[in-house]
Amino acid sequence: MAIVTGGASGIGRAIAQKFACQGAIVCILDLDHITAHTVVEEILKGGGEAKAYHCDVSSQDSVRAAFEKVFAEGPVRILVNSAGISHVGSLEKTCEQDFDKIYCVNVKGIYNCLYAAIEHMKTNRGGTILNMSSIAATAGLTDRFAYSMSKGAVVAMTYSVAKDYLPFHIRCNCISPARVHTPFVDGFLRRNYPGQEREMFKKLEKSQPIGRMAAPEEVASLALFLCSDEAAFLTGVDYPIDGGFLHLRG
Repeated sequence: MAIVTGGASGIGRAIAQKFACQGAIVCILDLDHITAHTVVEEILKGGGEAKAYHCDVSSQDSVRAAFEKVFAEGPVRILVNSAGISHVGSLEKTCEQDFDKIYCVNVKGIYNCLYAAIEHMKTNRGGTILNMSSIAATAGLTDRFAYSMSKGAVVAMTYSVAKDYLPFHIRCNCISPARVHTPFVDGFLRRNYPGQEREMFKKLEKSQPIGRMAAPEEVASLALFLCSDEAAFLTGVDYPIDGGFLHLRG
């Protein structure tokens, strides 16, 4: 079985669907329980197997309860930590409440899921963990102070878990996408650039050397590979999927 947190929308949804298409039993954990059930119905109609569980990753009690329900169904071999939120703002435009919210979901949320899963994977002699980070972890991006902080922490946690659990046959990697065309992008443009959405969308696309944003399915394809037996030699790596953003600009 595979657990995908944040599997109700965006990249997490694409990952859940991709895994199910390849025969995995997918457990979708999300705060949006209604949408999570919608994704499950789509997977079932396509011939896959999936279940939805309500989970607030920022709460260790909620994570523990959800994971215990999943573990009761059988061994989990894959954990994808995809739940996360964004924030736009420089240091001066990031209030304490904003900072705490980002930390609780993007940092503590992944810690909670790692903490809940690691003993189970040790007991079952191995597993694969994939964390979703961002190029914001390693590139200086304008107005991403709190978000960049949180994604940098994800990369650091990935390296630490990969190192500590090598003896237990547990692999841990992360993916760092550049801009991906998700509902968040569309919502951001509607809120901040009413009437200019199309123009600003094109501007965001052109900021990446490849000339477009990634599709969620492209990120999901990389996730599928990293969690497969074909990637058995890969652990402790941060994989950018960025259309050349990090190295081909300028």
